[in-house]
Amino acid sequence: MNKLELTNFDIAEYLDDKKVIAEYLSQILADGDMDELLEAIGHIAKAKGMSQIAKDTGLGRESLYKTFHQGSKPKFDTIAKVLNSLGVKVQVSV
Repeated sequence: MNKLELTNFDIAEYLDDKKVIAEYLSQILADGDMDELLEAIGHIAKAKGMSQIAKDTGLGRESLYKTFHQGSKPKFDTIAKVLNSLGVKVQVSV
């Protein structure tokens, strides 16, 4: 009998293109779940490299990991710094 081998899915491995990142965040924002949004930003930061994000933002690497766990309540300033580091622009429209 053949055994099936399962591997862990890590979305960060697929977040290597600005258009993919933009679509990913747009879908998360459309859902309106703030915990999911924070987790998504964390995935994108992981894809870029948390050490690089820490260097770019002046924030500690460990605190960045904590920032993007479900249930965290980061300051908007922290989120803005990380998004800026990722090259992500947020636009509001009506």
